[in-house]
Amino acid sequence: MSETRTPPPSFSSSAMDPFDFLKIKLNPDGSLTRNYVVPTVPPTPIPPTSQSSLSLDIPLNAAANTSLRLFLPHPPPAEKLPLILYFHGGGFILYHPSSAIFHQSCSSLAASLPAVIASLDYRLSPEHRLPAAYDDAHDALLWAHSQARDPAQAHPWLRDHVDFSKCFLMGSSAGGNIAYFAALRALDHDLSPLKILGIVMNAPYFSGTQRSDSELRLVNDRILPLPANDLMWSLSLPEGADRDHVYCNPTAAEAVHGDKIGRLPACFINGYGGDPLVDKQKELAKILETRGVRVEKRFVEDGYHAVEIFDEAKALALGQNIKNFVLSLTSQSSI
Repeated sequence: MSETRTPPPSFSSSAMDPFDFLKIKLNPDGSLTRNYVVPTVPPTPIPPTSQSSLSLDIPLNAAANTSLRLFLPHPPPAEKLPLILYFHGGGFILYHPSSAIFHQSCSSLAASLPAVIASLDYRLSPEHRLPAAYDDAHDALLWAHSQARDPAQAHPWLRDHVDFSKCFLMGSSAGGNIAYFAALRALDHDLSPLKILGIVMNAPYFSGTQRSDSELRLVNDRILPLPANDLMWSLSLPEGADRDHVYCNPTAAEAVHGDKIGRLPACFINGYGGDPLVDKQKELAKILETRGVRVEKRFVEDGYHAVEIFDEAKALALGQNIKNFVLSLTSQSSI
């Protein structure tokens, strides 16, 4: 991250209005009015002297009104780069790739890895409840597959700079959840010559109807208080579903997907002791390990949900851990 922001103050959950906390209003037609605090930024296809990455927006699915924001290191190295499909956070209901916190993190990551990053502007809930975001993530994978199959017709940034045998799915919070289910769906398709080497899940967003110890311990969390967490799930899950739905509860997902989970590529899971979601993140890691997936996990006690947005040192540490994970897999694939 290029800026350090101040986390919101703590409060008592009994006195909080989750709609007010999230700066949203539910309209009579079921849509949301979103009063964003985080500004949006335009792409930067022409670099100023200080720019570490270029970026531009391209359409994905016209019918769904989805798009991708591409990031390219500037100047790009001579060797071909990994391709990362990135899914932003926001509880499935907020933000876009143009939101400053996600634009800046993708720009920095593209430069530091280095890699070409395609950040998906997926449809938001409740206007488009899950699995809409998963469908959009699958569209992004099919787009990447089409780029790999016909490089001559591919976007120049991918044609000239991407090694399609080194693809990763990556997401933060709700985006980590999307990356997980996108990877599971990808197992049903032959995407060659595109090859997904790994999944990066930063503080992935999962829950359940039974409160975890970390949810109860951090009920008044200043980033993700329990009432706000519950509201985002109620706005995102299919109508009538509770938090034990397959999209939300890792154990329910295991019951549905079973041995298929064991076919997933290597996973990196990052989490913090001060995150109400950390117990569910550890539960997911254990499920993956039990199914035989190679899992690299970093759970540290000091930190909280989305800490990398507010703490530059945590952002740098996360970026280095992601880089180590990506390099460990791309170097193996080159042997």
